[in-house]
Amino acid sequence: MEFRFSDRIKDLTANAIREIFKLVAQPDIISFAGGLPANEGLPLKQVKEIADELLSSDKALKILQYGATEGYPPLLESGLEYIKRAGIYNQGFENIIAISGGQQGIDLMCKAFLNKGDCVLVEEPTYLAVLHILKTYEAVPIGVKSGDEGLDLADLEEKIKKHNPKMLYLVPTFSNPTGKTIEAGKRKAIAELCAKYKLVLLEDDPYCELRYDGERVPSIKSFDKEGYVLYNISFSKTISPGLRTALIVGHKDIIRKLTLGKQATDVHTSTLSQAIVDTYLRKGYMDPHLEKVIPLYKAKKDAMLAKIEEYFPSQIRYTKPEGGLFIWVELPSYINTKEIFIEAVQQKVAYVSGESFFPEGDVFNTLRLNFSNATLEQIDTGMKGLGDLLKNKIKE
Repeated sequence: MEFRFSDRIKDLTANAIREIFKLVAQPDIISFAGGLPANEGLPLKQVKEIADELLSSDKALKILQYGATEGYPPLLESGLEYIKRAGIYNQGFENIIAISGGQQGIDLMCKAFLNKGDCVLVEEPTYLAVLHILKTYEAVPIGVKSGDEGLDLADLEEKIKKHNPKMLYLVPTFSNPTGKTIEAGKRKAIAELCAKYKLVLLEDDPYCELRYDGERVPSIKSFDKEGYVLYNISFSKTISPGLRTALIVGHKDIIRKLTLGKQATDVHTSTLSQAIVDTYLRKGYMDPHLEKVIPLYKAKKDAMLAKIEEYFPSQIRYTKPEGGLFIWVELPSYINTKEIFIEAVQQKVAYVSGESFFPEGDVFNTLRLNFSNATLEQIDTGMKGLGDLLKNKIKE
């Protein structure tokens, strides 16, 4: 059959991770491919308690009805309190909107700002879903150099001047995919550059609470004096991805446009999910939960790093993140991690090959590993299998 799909969707390929999930669905595959929180780290008892409480209260029918596009007012209130942890103060109800997961925040920002052919700057490598969304809006992603010290500020300013971008997108804390964190001095400089060039920045911060070592770094938004930074905070990695609940905070004029865009997308975020997150925050469950899961994730991260050291060839480079869910591995330039992926699956282990995280899709010697959703035994077994494969591929 022949269908006349839109130009923006007809050549769109599937999200790499979603496709990998299909391939590694077999129970005997050890997957380091996703970004899932550990099942044992999901606060099932507390969420069940809250849901039962809400649906047994006099607020139940209101929660099950349609709600405001801006969000469930109690969550907006507790959310404004919650973002103070990131150093963000003096925000009101006009500065915040509840969204259906952090990824919807990216989509709504693209809907609000981008026309066909507009340029968007991203750290290189970057979160693969943002590249997928940008392609949907027929925008042009431009990579900004990033090394061991994080984002290259000189390259950022040069590309702002050269490309006149509509937007900058960053995951500055425990970046997806590299696990790197931009230090505070650079964050301040980035906020100042955005103000200087009137460039809107979407600061995507889903991993900030998952810190295992070192000290918390203030958000880029906390340095924003002119209103060009939007702060996107999700509860998927701290409470539950299935609740699909997140918040965006920023200038009231931008929040208004995001609200209008959301009205045409899904009317409003699930009120029940919002009410669960709100009650979770108000009951003070977040910090005790983090105290429980952080040692769990730290043990897995440390185990994966130790197994890289033990099993992987010496010719690789890899990140040693202080938090988050990912480790980034760089191999010799002649190794194509996309080509050898099927061989890895035959070894009963999966990862995400790195080309999906680059705007041009032209870097083939890198891969992303997730440690949070595997057991310590699976980490040992899977990393040995992957290490053996990589040793066989590397020329002495």
